[in-house]
Amino acid sequence: MNILDDLKWRGAINQETDHDGLAELVTKKSVGLYVGIDPTGDSMHIGHLIPFMILKRFQLAGHHPVIVIGGGTGSIGDPSGKKSERVLQTMDQVRHNQEALTHQMEKLFGQDGSFEIVNNYDWLSKLSLLDFLRDYGKLFNINTMIRKEIVASRLEAGISFTEFTYQILQGIDFLHLFRHNDVQIQLGGADQWGNITSGIDLIHKIEGSDARAFGMTIPLLLKADGTKFGKSEGGNVWLDPEKTTPYEFYQFWINQDDQDVVKYLKYFTFLSRDEIDDLAKKVEQHPEKREAQRRLAEEVTKFVHGQKAVDQAERITKALFSGNVADLSTEEIEQGFKNMPTVEVDAAPLNIVQWLVDATKIEPSRRQAREDITNGAIRVNGEKIQDTDYEIDPSKKFDGKFVIVRRGKKRYFLARVK
Repeated sequence: MNILDDLKWRGAINQETDHDGLAELVTKKSVGLYVGIDPTGDSMHIGHLIPFMILKRFQLAGHHPVIVIGGGTGSIGDPSGKKSERVLQTMDQVRHNQEALTHQMEKLFGQDGSFEIVNNYDWLSKLSLLDFLRDYGKLFNINTMIRKEIVASRLEAGISFTEFTYQILQGIDFLHLFRHNDVQIQLGGADQWGNITSGIDLIHKIEGSDARAFGMTIPLLLKADGTKFGKSEGGNVWLDPEKTTPYEFYQFWINQDDQDVVKYLKYFTFLSRDEIDDLAKKVEQHPEKREAQRRLAEEVTKFVHGQKAVDQAERITKALFSGNVADLSTEEIEQGFKNMPTVEVDAAPLNIVQWLVDATKIEPSRRQAREDITNGAIRVNGEKIQDTDYEIDPSKKFDGKFVIVRRGKKRYFLARVK
């Protein structure tokens, strides 16, 4: 199966500028292709990941990916689907974000020379206003530009000239990469179709109508209920482990609905068609086992964070289910209990009844605390405590940073030592 047939099976092709020409190109030789991302933040979230997964598939098929970090375009902002203009960032913010995104890309694509990262600030910053207007502005028709969906959607509310010219700048990017990096294909989300075709039109006007430049977009990914994919209840799911821990990342994938999991296996993993078809059967026959969700969580977490993160996430998951948290590391406690009810406590040892009532307010009263302790409903750091004279010493476990309490079968509390 060639790369385009594989992408079609995965449901990952929305529009192509010339399917036959593109198919001929990618089956005959290794080709350069690019995806761009503006450094509007210092981390990608999983919505950003989608076109880069497609780019990675081309890399694995022997093609040459080029990633454009938009230091130039990111300093002015693209006309997003929102009704308001983007807030301009300082150049220091842009540079910080560039560095963070570059690090993430190197984790995803490796550092073996099989791909490139470039910054469009390097060529866009050298354009004078007169060069921009004379060499490029003359080649763009206003009537055509305002019909582009991303611009048309903003006309009623209003759009600045700065954001209006974004598609010209992105067209210049494609032209530059075509000339200097042997790039012939641009990939992007469905909302990038207008910008992509503007770049191809510019290449044809300057390099000739026979210049072989192509574009392809990826469908907007929707959940089974029709809502947009990419967020959890807590907001965006980030690739930065400081923003979304690997455990939270793993849990996001393992909690996907049966109606969506096969689609996500196709989009976000590099499993073969036979493997995915087999998992699809297991979803139909034994959905309660959630084998497809577990495999999805393993594969995507491994791709983004590495095997160590998968192992940690699985240990945390197992420990929380069983209540055996004693063997978790301090780092794993930090990840697994990040969103648990949290209190702050002193480092000094204290009787368990006083600690549960006065220090943490986990128990409403001393009577209730004693009753829960003697009935075996209280576990401290994974150990069942039934002695009301037991003394809690926060320094004895988890590097003196945490005490973990489980009340009943499922209610966990994290006591963070001051």
